[in-house]
Amino acid sequence: MRKLVSTFLFTILLGSLMSTVASAQEGHPLKGSWIGEWTGNETHGDFVLLVLDWDGKNVTGVINPGTDNMNIEKVDLDPSDWSVTIEAGGYVLEGTIEQLEIPSRSISGTWKNGDRSGNLAISRQ
Repeated sequence: MRKLVSTFLFTILLGSLMSTVASAQEGHPLKGSWIGEWTGNETHGDFVLLVLDWDGKNVTGVINPGTDNMNIEKVDLDPSDWSVTIEAGGYVLEGTIEQLEIPSRSISGTWKNGDRSGNLAISRQ
């Protein structure tokens, strides 16, 4: 009986440790769905959705899936200051990841397309 109780307690302890480690694994800081605004965008409207993924080497994804479908062409992330540049469909989005330590982090910066530009503010969902 004593061995059964200690085995049971060990199993509970191991399970709780594994769940703590699993919840701490966040993955790539850009992976996920990002929703927000790129103000002043007369072509696509003020609201923007980015769906980003990490394939182990590159960040891939799409801007405004289902409506405008601009495939992500290039993403540069500088972990020294968490600045990010995203290129897609002639657009260049530049910003800095803020509140990196929480899942609902955000990116603030600017967008450019030719001679048009505006502010960018998106948050991960």
